[in-house]
Amino acid sequence: MSYSTPLLIAAKRDGQELSDAAITWLLEAYDRGDVADEQMSAMLMAIFFRGLGSRELGTWTKAMINSGERLNLRGLSRPTVDKHSTGGVGDKISLILAPLVAACGAAVPQLSGRGLGHTGGTLDKLESIPGWRAALTNDEVYQQLENVGAVICAAGSGLAPVDRRLYALRDVTATVESIPLIASSIMSKKIAEGTDALVLDVKVGRGAFLKDRESSLRLARTMVDLGTSHGVHTVAQLTNMDEPLGRSVGNALEVEESVEVLRGGGPRDVRDLTVALASIMLELVGLDDNPAARLDDGSAYDVYRAMISAQGGDPDAPLARSAHRETIVAPRAGVVQSIDAYRVGVAAWRQGAGRARKEDPVSAGAGVEVLVRRGDHVETGQPLFVLHADDEARLRAGHDEIVGALMIGDEPVVETPLLFERVDATS
Repeated sequence: MSYSTPLLIAAKRDGQELSDAAITWLLEAYDRGDVADEQMSAMLMAIFFRGLGSRELGTWTKAMINSGERLNLRGLSRPTVDKHSTGGVGDKISLILAPLVAACGAAVPQLSGRGLGHTGGTLDKLESIPGWRAALTNDEVYQQLENVGAVICAAGSGLAPVDRRLYALRDVTATVESIPLIASSIMSKKIAEGTDALVLDVKVGRGAFLKDRESSLRLARTMVDLGTSHGVHTVAQLTNMDEPLGRSVGNALEVEESVEVLRGGGPRDVRDLTVALASIMLELVGLDDNPAARLDDGSAYDVYRAMISAQGGDPDAPLARSAHRETIVAPRAGVVQSIDAYRVGVAAWRQGAGRARKEDPVSAGAGVEVLVRRGDHVETGQPLFVLHADDEARLRAGHDEIVGALMIGDEPVVETPLLFERVDATS
């Protein structure tokens, strides 16, 4: 059956629901090139304003999955479980979590992406390790999961390929911030990767993609329902992203901090969030282990080293260092009232740690060290941040952004939780 694209656009524009057959036809026709980019852009804008019902969203996501291949992980000797984060500042959790959960007996197929704007990308961080490669074949992914237990790599071009075209349109048509479009983009790739279970780390706060709790909770529920309806045991955990995670923001800087945590140390918030997410992942696949113990006894670090080596990386190689540094100090004594994760992320981006466009290069050594935490008492002249950049111009750009990221006052502050709601499938 063939449909009229303008009539489908008009129907969604006017708030009507699209039939399953119409949605399937539209995405298949777009994938074939029979629907023009300007027509799909109009449809995305109509969805941005009118939304998609649960039935429509399920069909839209299924059509995106069916546009490509699916990984078949059924023959592995371990249960499979993955984690996806909606993105944050200093969020290096995947680097620790994948080998940690593998050390507890699961297989973790972590298909990751690159950073854009103020949020860092897992692949960019790992590419600061000499020799490490992100691109693996499906057979290489399978063998590494069987032999090592964990893989972090780029999603293959065959997984939900229509999503890449839709995302490129959303990026240039101001339709990125649509919950059904975000949910279908994330979940189509995660379902296609073939994992048994999935934990979603949905960030909330100044440094998150969605700033308010209500929107983040709605996105979490939408993605959990999508995963569950496609046979993937899915749970979401809302987490705090008002402040940067840990002390380091930037590619090589975050790898170093991840290794600290894998060796039993590191910042408390990074360790606590990693252990919390690992515990949920193990619960979903029925494994009974103590992830904190696997950090402390070195077994998670051993898996990390094996994972890096299996992808051509040298876990012992020195990491990149930027040539220029600047220390930002406290202008007065007092109590740190807040550290704006968004502004810290933008500072690291301006220094070269991130990119404005997908094709931009990134600096391995650039970034920001955050030396204090909210609630700390500081003295005049005490170091607050260390900026790292490859040239003085980028250093100045980071300086101009970071100076307004931290507020000092006289009142004590109340500690805010790291973990918010957990969202399970509706019964």
